[in-house]
Amino acid sequence: MSTENSILALIGRDRPLFDADVSRYEQELSGLVAGNRFLVIGGAGSIGHAVTREIFKRNPRVLHVVDISENNMVELVRDIRSTLGYIEGDFRTFAIDCGGREFVALMNGSAGYDYVFNLSALKHVRSEKDPFTLMRLIEVNVLNTIKTIDLAREHGARKYFCVSTDKAANPVNMMGASKRIMEMFLMRASDAQSISTARFANVAFSDGSLLHGFNQRFAKRQPISAPNDVRRYFVTPQESGELCLMSCLLGENRDIFFPKLSESLHLTTFSDIAVRYLRALGYEAHECASEDEARERTPELIAQRKWPCYFFSSDTTGEKDFEEFFTDKETLDMSRLASVGVIKNPAGFDQARLEYFVKTLHAIQTQPTWNKAEMVDLFNTMIPDFAHKETGKYLDARM
Repeated sequence: MSTENSILALIGRDRPLFDADVSRYEQELSGLVAGNRFLVIGGAGSIGHAVTREIFKRNPRVLHVVDISENNMVELVRDIRSTLGYIEGDFRTFAIDCGGREFVALMNGSAGYDYVFNLSALKHVRSEKDPFTLMRLIEVNVLNTIKTIDLAREHGARKYFCVSTDKAANPVNMMGASKRIMEMFLMRASDAQSISTARFANVAFSDGSLLHGFNQRFAKRQPISAPNDVRRYFVTPQESGELCLMSCLLGENRDIFFPKLSESLHLTTFSDIAVRYLRALGYEAHECASEDEARERTPELIAQRKWPCYFFSSDTTGEKDFEEFFTDKETLDMSRLASVGVIKNPAGFDQARLEYFVKTLHAIQTQPTWNKAEMVDLFNTMIPDFAHKETGKYLDARM
């Protein structure tokens, strides 16, 4: 259940979002790709994979991909070779951590890159359940961004792109807040390096997502569990790659691209997608009253071409009631592109606040152990209106 058309049907759409804009600017996009050198960080994740494909199929002069996941990198190469084949340009992958010394050595040994895409991120709300995973989230989403921007600039990058999230607009969880803080550091870096980013919705069937979990549960003949009151916007993997490519190559310094809300982009619940998903596979979703019932009746129901499902009301930490791509304090350009809006950020940042963040975080890191309250306090200082939604319950406590 992974082709673009099948995904569109499951998320309740009958056509791609960005076809008109990609077609309109295809000559410009292809020309920029064909003559330049690209580095994709986090290229074996779902969005990184999609971005890498978008660049590869337009025949770049150089395309180097970095990702910490060796296995996902192998699959990226196999997927590209099995569909797109080969290019004349220099295509290579490196299974290294963008926060480590190996990445610095790679940058020092390269001839530089014209465009650097950073798609590396910890994206799960569940990552804030303990201070140790939360610190890793901050390292990846904020500190590694600072490091890779500095290296990109030092080696002559024309443009640096870093993916953000819709959850950075009025964040209610630490993941979204970390991306909002990342955007603050992007604005600071934009004084010396041209930068753009993108906020967009959930990427349907991305690695580790609930929809990706549907595939895993089906393959393992296990019950499907999903909230019935959480409504989200979804884009396909290819659409995520197209939006990132357009933001990097077409965006001006400090631009944030986002999908325009229209009749083409529908809010839908995870439970509704589960029902459509199972129907497409020839099964009827059978709603159970509890996790226990779903587990216990699995063999019996599947034998009847029914699939055990447990749908529930969400009560876990950090779940936002609705999605938004921008705030009422941001300036928008809604006329440039047909299906993409652009947030036009002014040149400005609070240097003292950014320095305080780095200094305070370092002080926390040097302690023998950490507590979450200190990190939440730091985030509240950085984002005074941060409406952190803490319920004491986390997704790891659910099926």
